[in-house]
Amino acid sequence: MPEGKHILDQGKNRVFGTARVGDRGQIVIPQEARRFFGISPGDTLLILGNEASGLVVTRPEILNNLADEILGKEEQQT
Repeated sequence: MPEGKHILDQGKNRVFGTARVGDRGQIVIPQEARRFFGISPGDTLLILGNEASGLVVTRPEILNNLADEILGKEEQQT
């Protein structure tokens, strides 16, 4: 891997690089990250965030899976 491209690789966490925000508020997801996560042109991504932690970019189905897991566990407890 080219030097400086992959700053952090500890367990499940990775840094794939940086992205500059353009005039229209757009960013380019680094190619390595797109390949790793199977992100293609036209895919929809979910943007979450708060002041303390910053932004998270993920696939919407991740949130659906989490909601199903939480709601499924609550249904089993009642």
